[in-house]
Amino acid sequence: MEISSARLQPVKLVAQALLIAIIIGWVANLPTRLSIALYTEQFMAASLGLALLLTFLHFPGWTRRAGQVPLIDVLCALAGGLACFYIAARYPTLVNELVYRPWDGVVIGATIVLLVLEATRRTAGLALVVVIGVLCLYAYFGNLLPGVFGTRPVALSRLAVYLGIDTNAIFGTSLQVALITVAPFVLMGQILTRAGGGDFFTDISTALMGRFRGGSAKIAVFGSALFGMISGSAVANVASVGMITIPLMKRTGFPPQIAASIEAVGSTGGQLMPPVMGAAAFLIAEYLQVSYASVVWAAILPAFLYYAALFIQVDLEAAKLGIAGTPRNELPKAIIVLREGWQFPIPFMLLIGGLLWFNMAAEYAALLATVVLLVFAMTVGYRGKKLTLSDALAAIISTGASILDLIIITAAAGLVIGVLNLTGLAFGLTDQLLAMSGNTAIGLLLISALVAIILGMGMPTVGVYVIMATLAAPALIKFGLEPMQAHLFLMYFGMMSMVTPPVALAAFAAANIAQTDPWKTGWTAVRIGWSAYLIPFLFALSPSLLLQGSPEVVILSAVTALLGVMMGSVAMVGFLFAPIGWAMRVLYMGVGLALLIPADAFNGAVELNLVAIVVALALIVFDWRRGRAGQGKTVAA
Repeated sequence: MEISSARLQPVKLVAQALLIAIIIGWVANLPTRLSIALYTEQFMAASLGLALLLTFLHFPGWTRRAGQVPLIDVLCALAGGLACFYIAARYPTLVNELVYRPWDGVVIGATIVLLVLEATRRTAGLALVVVIGVLCLYAYFGNLLPGVFGTRPVALSRLAVYLGIDTNAIFGTSLQVALITVAPFVLMGQILTRAGGGDFFTDISTALMGRFRGGSAKIAVFGSALFGMISGSAVANVASVGMITIPLMKRTGFPPQIAASIEAVGSTGGQLMPPVMGAAAFLIAEYLQVSYASVVWAAILPAFLYYAALFIQVDLEAAKLGIAGTPRNELPKAIIVLREGWQFPIPFMLLIGGLLWFNMAAEYAALLATVVLLVFAMTVGYRGKKLTLSDALAAIISTGASILDLIIITAAAGLVIGVLNLTGLAFGLTDQLLAMSGNTAIGLLLISALVAIILGMGMPTVGVYVIMATLAAPALIKFGLEPMQAHLFLMYFGMMSMVTPPVALAAFAAANIAQTDPWKTGWTAVRIGWSAYLIPFLFALSPSLLLQGSPEVVILSAVTALLGVMMGSVAMVGFLFAPIGWAMRVLYMGVGLALLIPADAFNGAVELNLVAIVVALALIVFDWRRGRAGQGKTVAA
C-alpha cells in the first residue's frame, strides 16, 4: 500500500517549520524568557522526533514509485515521531526511572535505536550502520572475549535503555551540538543562497581572479573557499559552486578530470575554512571545552596552506597547459560587484566579531548574523531582486530538510559513543593502538590517519570525526600530543576521505558534473590535495603551525611552510617557468618537505629550514633562467 507524496507534503512542511521553530526558540532562550522549565533532552527528543518523521517521508529506503510513499515508511515516520515525543513529554519522570529499566523505557529506547539506524542507512549509507551494529554485538557478547577486550555482561534491556534514552548516547553531545550550534549556520547558509549570496561570491571571484592565467580554475578555488565557509559540506559545495565552475574550466581549456578534481579539493577544504568550518569543528570545541574561537584560530594557518597549495597548482597547471585569463572587458568589475552586494560582508563581519572579539556563543553569533542578512535581503536585495516575506519563510522552512542528514548522523554518532562508554572499549583500544604503533609518534599518527580515511569511505566527516575522537584521540593525547593537535589531525583525515578513493564522495560528485571518469578524478584530486595529507602530521608534531608558540617561531614556520607548499606544488605539476623532468621534481619535493618541517619540530630544524630556503631560491632562479632561455629559442625560431 502506498500514499501519495502530494497528500503528505503539508505534513512535511509543518514538520520542517516546527523543527526550525523549536531550534530557533531554544537558541534564543525562549523557554527561560517565558518561565518554562525544560530539560535540554526534551528539546533534543522533540527535534529528533521531527527529524525521524521527515527522514522516513523524504528519503526512500528502497525504490519508490514516482510520487508515492510506501505505507511502511509512513508507519516508521509516525513511530519515530511518537517515540521521541513520548520521551520529550515524560522525560522529567522517566529519567529517574531508567535505572529500573521500565517496560516503556525499554520499548521506546529500542524503537528509537532501530529507527535511527534505518534513518542513518537512508541518509549516510550502510557503512556507519555496520560499524554501529558490530559495536552493539560487541556490547552484548563482549563478556565472552578474553583480555583487555572483555566486558561485563550487558542485558538487552540495559543496552536499549542506555543507547536510546541515556544522555551519554543518542541524546548526548553530538546531537546537542548539531541542533544548537550547527543548525543556525545551516539556516544562515540557506538565507544567504536565497538572497543571492552564491551569485555574489561567484561574481566577486570572477572579478578578482578571472583575468589571471587559469582564471576559471582560480574562480573555482576562491568561490569554493568562500561558499565553503557557510555550507561546511564538501558534496553540497561541489553541487552548488561546481555547476558553474566546472563547465567554465572545461570551456577555457582544462581537461575534465582536472577541472573536477580542482572543484572537489576546493569544496572539501570548506570544512576547515574559518570562520565557520564544518560541523566537526563545533564538536571539537565542545569535546575540548574550549571556545569556538580557539578552534578557528588554530585552523587558520593549515587552511591557508591548504588553499595556497591548491591555488599554486592551479596557476602552474594553467601555465603548463597555456590557459590564459579572460580579457578584462569581458569580466565584471569588482567595484561594481561590491557596490551591488555591499551588504553581504556585513553579516560575516558581525559573525567574526561576535565569535572572536565579543566571545559570543557560536549559535548566537550565527543567529544575529542571519537576522541582519535577512533584513538586508528583504530591504536591499542583490541585482535588483529582494526577498519577499514568502521567499524568506520558504528559505527558513527549507532548512528543516537541509539539516536532516546532520541530525540523523550525529544521533548515530551518539550510538557509537554510547557503546564505547558502556563497554569501556575506548580504553582498551587506546592501549592497543599504542602497542600497534610500536610506541612511536609517527606510527600512531599513520595508523590513526589510515583508519580515519577507511571509515570516511562510507560516512560523512562528522561521523568519522566522532568515532575517531572517541577511539584514537585518547591514544594520541596519551602519547603526548596536545588535545587540539590530536583532534584537528583526526578531523583533517576524516575530511580528506571526501577526495580519497575508492569512495571519494566529493570527487565523484564533481566527476559526474564534468562527465569524466570518477576513479581517475579521485586520484587526480589526491595529487592536487597532496598538502592536506602531509600538513596534519607536521602540526601534530609541532604546534607552531596551529599558531601556538613564540611569535618568531610561528612566523618562521609559516613563511617556510608557504615556500615549502610552493616547491612541493611545482614537483606535483612538473612545471615552474618551463617543464621539469622527474629528477628535478624529486629535488623540488625534497626541498619542499624540508621547508615544511616547523622550526621547533626538533633540534636543528631552523638550520635545515635556512639551508632549504637557499636551495629553493637557487632552484627558482635556475628555472627562471631556463625558462627565459627557452623563450628566446622560441622567438629565434
